[in-house]
Amino acid sequence: MAYEWDFAAVFRHSDLLLEGAANTFRLAGSALLIALPLGLAVAMLRLARIPVLSWLLAITTDIFRTAPSIVLIYWFFFAFPILAGVDFAGHTAVTLALGLQTGAYMAEVFRGGIISVDRGQWQAATALGMGSATRMRTIILPQAVRRMIPIFFTRITELYKATSLAAAISYAEIVQMANRAASETFRPMETFTIVALFFFTTIFCVSRLVRAIERRVAVPE
Repeated sequence: MAYEWDFAAVFRHSDLLLEGAANTFRLAGSALLIALPLGLAVAMLRLARIPVLSWLLAITTDIFRTAPSIVLIYWFFFAFPILAGVDFAGHTAVTLALGLQTGAYMAEVFRGGIISVDRGQWQAATALGMGSATRMRTIILPQAVRRMIPIFFTRITELYKATSLAAAISYAEIVQMANRAASETFRPMETFTIVALFFFTTIFCVSRLVRAIERRVAVPE
């Protein structure tokens, strides 16, 4: 017997999905607010080649990059509050886990982008009498960021999709709320089809925007 699709039942519980979507955006935004400045700071410190600090940052970056996201979420939700003597809400735990992991990836993205800038640009800025901070802020970093736009989008997309793992600790993001809607409507296929379309539509629209930005600010070879 053919399956009869019924999206109307799911739409009657759209308040759950809308709440989950809002929490997903909030979670991704919070993690990104940690990841971007952290990644830039770590990249700059590693490029400074301070002996012990550079080595420690490299080890820490590798730990966060190689750890599965779900393991970090569990660790920050269950273990870290015990070790630190604090009580974390689910949002805080997932934000830290995903923000720090994405920050580790962003550190390598920033470092690679900065290194990729032609040495002539560094030398020209030095010849003009610019200090290291001014040279980095006005000459090197703007060129590096323009080169990094595609990989920025890739990492942000991975972060956005990883927010669905927050359902493992019952945080009310869209997958968790979809589970509730599916249990109330007995329509899991329709419910998760809508969730899949939500992720696809969001990422597709952002990808079009990123490509337009990339074409506009591309560094000429």
